Amino acid sequence: MPTLTHVALHVPNLEASIAFFRRYCAMEVFHERPGKGSRIVWMAEPGREREFIFVIMPGGQPRTEQPGDYGHLGFAVASREEVDAIAERARADGCLLWEPRDEPFPVGYYCGVRDPSGQYVEFSYGQPLGPGAQDLPSPE
Repeated sequence: MPTLTHVALHVPNLEASIAFFRRYCAMEVFHERPGKGSRIVWMAEPGREREFIFVIMPGGQPRTEQPGDYGHLGFAVASREEVDAIAERARADGCLLWEPRDEPFPVGYYCGVRDPSGQYVEFSYGQPLGPGAQDLPSPE
């Protein structure tokens, strides 16, 4: 059975993306190698380097979301307070997209932030994934 191990992202500004994922997602560069005219980095949450990573490469175009497009990267956090803290940081940094809000299960409490590439990044609490996970109802 296949296992999802990584997402590869082309980004317009490699250093800005590394700084964003460090600041907002607590990810760290744990591997890098030369790339075409720059370098390619692997980032992961500490301790998860063999489970799931971002491969970040320079050369991408800024992402422009279309109306109604909610494509995003999703990160779970351990509390509502952590969602609020991220939103406050993003508000101060000028990259908050969605103020913290509650939605019916399975969405939970979340906010949205725009990374330097224009990618939407969601931080949530109370979804059926990650810290604070609630069980999904059994299919009927």
